[in-house]
Amino acid sequence: MLFLAQASTEETETTNNTVENTTEGADAAQAGADAVTNEPGILSQFFDSGALGLLIDGGFFMWPILILGIIAIAVIIERYRSLKMLNNNDDDLRQQVLDLLTKDQVEEAMNLCDSQRGPVAAVLSNGLRKYLVLRRLGYDPAKIETQVIQSMESYSVHIVAALERHLPILATISSVAPMVGFLGTVQGMIVSFANIVETMGEVNIVEAAASGIMVALLTTCFGLIVGIPAFLGFNYFSSIINRFVLEVESTSTELVEVITLQLTLAQSAEGETVSS
Repeated sequence: MLFLAQASTEETETTNNTVENTTEGADAAQAGADAVTNEPGILSQFFDSGALGLLIDGGFFMWPILILGIIAIAVIIERYRSLKMLNNNDDDLRQQVLDLLTKDQVEEAMNLCDSQRGPVAAVLSNGLRKYLVLRRLGYDPAKIETQVIQSMESYSVHIVAALERHLPILATISSVAPMVGFLGTVQGMIVSFANIVETMGEVNIVEAAASGIMVALLTTCFGLIVGIPAFLGFNYFSSIINRFVLEVESTSTELVEVITLQLTLAQSAEGETVSS
């Protein structure tokens, strides 16, 4: 009897251990299943939240707006770095050049311009080089003045064209991005009202219309978010370039006046020498 009791006890313990192991295995399997179930939930929550979620909810037209926004940011950064040199103060350079020309030190003035950075220095250097060559060739003073003015104007046109590079892209994006947003809104409204007609009587019309219109308006919102900074960037860079053009014109006028004065003095000195 004692042997049977011991055997029964061992069988009971074995059964309990088996049940415990089975329970632990089931708990582990359930935990693994919960982890697998929660992982897609985390990914889904990531894609459905924030600006990325709004971008996905906005539909197909959000992607062209996103591309336009990336291009606008790239152009703004590139133009800002390129036009930053125009913020330099060139008043000292202009005054030094005029002082050297007054002393008839044309080569020194040209070397000073060549040693400086910026479009204004380049335009001055071009005009001085033209003046120096024509004067050495013995051209008529009136012709020298005309040639110098034409040379500086022609060179300025090329510089302005280089400064305005990529600005038409900003102007286009500032107009196209809101229009694409409006188009996406119209398409979203059409789909929304079509869904309302299909589910007529099954769901609340006001709730269905409100949710559909809210999603449709996302494209307009993002289109304006892209278009407004592009428009501001275009106007800002255009104002910098226009200011540069005015500075170049003012500098060219002063340079021509000094050159004309020098040529007149040189011609008067030659006349007095011949008279003597």
